[in-house]
Amino acid sequence: MERIGLSDRDSVEAVDDVYLTALAAGDEMSLQEFELQPGATIPEHDHPHEQIGFVYEGELTFLCDGEAVTIGEGDSYVIPGGQSHGVENRGDVTVRGIDVFSPPRTDPDWAE
Repeated sequence: MERIGLSDRDSVEAVDDVYLTALAAGDEMSLQEFELQPGATIPEHDHPHEQIGFVYEGELTFLCDGEAVTIGEGDSYVIPGGQSHGVENRGDVTVRGIDVFSPPRTDPDWAE
């Protein structure tokens, strides 16, 4: 077993007002914390990783295949690998949550 403290990790500003912190990663999956400031937008993108997430503070709007899907506090979601998606914080509070990626996303190019 490996213990990884949050203080051992650095957050990066992936795009304006979007902060990501790579947490633990194993052979089959990786864990990431995210924070989106009010008005922040993650442009539409896709990746081969299946993405499962949980929002513990605030409300996100995902844009998937032209459809807006709102995910609020206490909601979780699944995005299949290869599915195009974008994210917006349309509210006035910071959104915080956790994402799990499989296969692991250990060294993503945040600018892509």
